[in-house]
Amino acid sequence: MDSVFAEFDGTRTPGCAVGVSRAGDPVLLRAYGMADLEHDVTNRAETIIEPGSVAKQFTAAATVLLALDGLISFDDDIRTYFPELPDYGDVITIRHLMNHTSGLRDWGSIAGIEGWPRTQRAHTHVHVLDIIRRQQALNYTPGEYYSYTNTGFNLLAMLVERVSGMSFSQFTRERIFEPLGMTRTQWRDDFTRIVKDRSVAYRSNGDGGWAMLMPFESVYGNGGLLTTVEDLLRFTRNLETGQVGGPRFIREMHRQGVLNSGQTIFYASGLQVGTYKGVPRVEHSGSTAGYRGHLVRFPDQGIAVAVMCNVSSGNATQLAYQVADLYLGDAVSGYEPPTLAAGVQLSAERLSSLAGSYVDSRRGTLVRITATEDGLRLGNTSLVPVSERRFEATDGTTVTFEAAPSAGGRPAATMDSPGADGVRLEPVPSFEPTEEELRDYLGTYRSDEAEATYTVVLEDGELVVKDRWGQGQTLRPIYPDAFSAGGSIFIFRRDQGGRVTEASLSESRVWDLRFRKIR
Repeated sequence: MDSVFAEFDGTRTPGCAVGVSRAGDPVLLRAYGMADLEHDVTNRAETIIEPGSVAKQFTAAATVLLALDGLISFDDDIRTYFPELPDYGDVITIRHLMNHTSGLRDWGSIAGIEGWPRTQRAHTHVHVLDIIRRQQALNYTPGEYYSYTNTGFNLLAMLVERVSGMSFSQFTRERIFEPLGMTRTQWRDDFTRIVKDRSVAYRSNGDGGWAMLMPFESVYGNGGLLTTVEDLLRFTRNLETGQVGGPRFIREMHRQGVLNSGQTIFYASGLQVGTYKGVPRVEHSGSTAGYRGHLVRFPDQGIAVAVMCNVSSGNATQLAYQVADLYLGDAVSGYEPPTLAAGVQLSAERLSSLAGSYVDSRRGTLVRITATEDGLRLGNTSLVPVSERRFEATDGTTVTFEAAPSAGGRPAATMDSPGADGVRLEPVPSFEPTEEELRDYLGTYRSDEAEATYTVVLEDGELVVKDRWGQGQTLRPIYPDAFSAGGSIFIFRRDQGGRVTEASLSESRVWDLRFRKIR
């Protein structure tokens, strides 16, 4: 165990706490590194740390308890409780919020686009709700895809407050924390409150030292849980015993989401359900500012592992599984990763004819398909041909090419993958615009949804997008009228006369956010 956490075991580094239980009984509670470098305070197993989005299962649990009380139904339209939200024409249900299929944009991503990312402004739920209310479109029709968004769980926390008439902190304390003996757990609903035994979160400052990276925001439900590894083990044990909530509570917490296509996804109620080295597991990871967390349970073996770190380089997920391997032993020691049966043999010419650049229809992102000796590779995913047109991967992803090629010579394809069905992959040509062609995109663009104004300029022959403070990012051409900048995609939209009139911005949690050209 000490070797797993060796890099965090010292008096000059932040560290981690780890807990392991068997059949609900703690068999290991240990900590490494420092909780507070300024005051030479060491981490202990009892140290309070934030596990980030591990908190989502607690928010889901509070919502399930409301349903068991008969106060809400999972199929209720959320506008019943939040009439101030826009009417998008499609019903978003409480269940959509619980399994990330609502289509709601992530409020924190919108705040970042506005110029105030999380950790740089003291956000509250007032700000969160204001951002949500400004959004005039969804990422997609509710239930069409799985897409992780903190917005849903902030709304669930607010829902609990509006329906119960209690603060979220009081409701969870009375209905969950106290009954389960979680005496050291609370919410960061006021980041200015003094919390005894809380660790400070850190990141590397790049020169061998450390800098604080704290979540200075009073936002909760999506994260914001202050807890210990032992309290996390108590909670995950209840997901098997039903001490709080009973059998129906257990069923609803583990009920996996179902897309409109009928696909059952891995995400349940703030929980991810799947397998690890062939062994069933239920888990969730998390990160907030410099904190990292992971809570995983292996029902068949009765083993649960909780890891929390107060340093951004602490890969709590990797650490948790290294710990799990020590306790699962023979159950995982002989595991061999799944492989696909040999598919049909296709000629190198056929595989090469399918290779190239494609656009993912969901977000407008560019994906590259390359030919290999055995088939194709979609990004980092290997695809084996099972017919002339259909390819499969071990993770369940399938890509089916159309029979006829498009105008560019390569056929379009349909991709089905965990969390998404029927995604069209459209072939696109390479794009190397001249400086004169880049001038089409120059101008100022405004989004009222993000309350942001961007200016696109030419600098040294390259397109640069600048925010209101003059900070810029270079736009790299990826396909006609589309550019990448960091993790964002900018797609410029033209009217019937060919003039650029809009720009569309997409990130992992915000799709097709429109900016109109104002000059």
